[in-house]
Amino acid sequence: MKVFLAGYNLDSEVIEELKAASPPRLDATPETLSAAYARISRDPRPVNELRRLSRREVEKSRKSNETIIFGLGHSSVAEHVVFNFDVLDISRYALEFLESFRLCSFTEKSQRYIKLNSAYIIPPELKNTRWEKPFEDLLQKQNELYCRLLEKLQPYAESKYPALAADPRHKNLLEGCAKEDARYITALATTAQAGMTVNARNLEKMLRRFAACPLQEVRSLGQALHALVRDIAPSVVKYPAAGAFDKNTSAELAAYIAGLAGKLKPRAARSCVLLDCTRDGDLKILAALVARARGLDFAGAFQLVKKISRAERKNIFKLCIKNMRPWDQLLREFELADLTFELVVSASCFAQLKRHRMATILAGNYAPELGLRVPPSIKAVGMAAEFERVAEESAELYAAIHSEIPAAADYALTNAQQRRVICKINLRELCHISRLREDAHAQWDIREIAGQMSALAKKALPLTTGFLGGKDAYNELYSRIFGQAAET
Repeated sequence: MKVFLAGYNLDSEVIEELKAASPPRLDATPETLSAAYARISRDPRPVNELRRLSRREVEKSRKSNETIIFGLGHSSVAEHVVFNFDVLDISRYALEFLESFRLCSFTEKSQRYIKLNSAYIIPPELKNTRWEKPFEDLLQKQNELYCRLLEKLQPYAESKYPALAADPRHKNLLEGCAKEDARYITALATTAQAGMTVNARNLEKMLRRFAACPLQEVRSLGQALHALVRDIAPSVVKYPAAGAFDKNTSAELAAYIAGLAGKLKPRAARSCVLLDCTRDGDLKILAALVARARGLDFAGAFQLVKKISRAERKNIFKLCIKNMRPWDQLLREFELADLTFELVVSASCFAQLKRHRMATILAGNYAPELGLRVPPSIKAVGMAAEFERVAEESAELYAAIHSEIPAAADYALTNAQQRRVICKINLRELCHISRLREDAHAQWDIREIAGQMSALAKKALPLTTGFLGGKDAYNELYSRIFGQAAET
């Protein structure tokens, strides 16, 4: 066996320093890696030799990339080219568009842990219009209330958890409780920052989507991203312009469906509804386990699972989880059971839900008519009326702007405003969400939603959901199933 380290991420400033200290060279590009790996399937030479050849012949490597990726359609070759981006001074609203891409990695500045500094984006669509000043006045009012809420919520958190307050080591935790609830009054225009890792294939898709976005901020973001990579890797990010599919599909669907909407009446909002679940999901998971273990066809394994006793089915499930620890994932067979939920979540809750990119998350527009998600702590300190008044002003300005400049209206809404979300998720991923988001340390809003999703899943799939629960409940769950404590 031979294994070589082909490369790794370097800070761009280090790369520039290395280039400055060496003779001029063309091979400081990740394109040589994609070109070398593309040749593996048809070139008998060792891949490390192919990499050396690609570095010596950069222009030839670029032509090879273009032929293989775009000519022959082997798009996965572009995934070997990876970029890291710092994204700063972007609005929370635009960040939702950025983080909607599934096969990218993001880490963002958290409004739960960092005190906000009142910085916000004025949407380009509103600049030099009659809406610019009302928008700024509203954001100032929101930010002033945020600061006053912090002053009230921090002592409240200390009084609610006196044991924690007595230990200086928990100061940041209690401050975080105040920050995470105060930020519900801040707008989607509040500035954010994130670190992003993305391969060239997904970056190109991102650029096309951004080029077609109705928001100028998002279009500008796409242009800035492309400007940074177009000279470094032109052969793998070749078509950043929006095509007809990206530009027209959503608008044409919206226009057609608008004609049908009058025939429909939306139902009252419910925070969590199970819309659909894989029929015989418990049995299908067990059948897949049996099929793999015994080399059977699925149909035969399914018939076997139907015939065995409930106790024997439970034993199969117990063997799946017997050696698990809180950080382990369920076996992949658990992906065979899908659950589809309709959720009504706040912007704050959605910011966490969208992190689970292996789920199918279809978010509707923010809708003030769905009401507000007011943190219980704000009610407890007697600030709910003022909170609701400012949030209502946000909704009123949203409605006014929406009548003239629909694309920019959402910037005025707060983190307390809500939207409907359709979320299809397999049981394996739901267990991951449950473990993380039902934990006692999780933020209260998404903890409630995750708990409701788990409760509905347990009714639909009573056997294979037996290990759903937060990290803090792991030992209790294990003892309940096995009658003994888990090994540490």
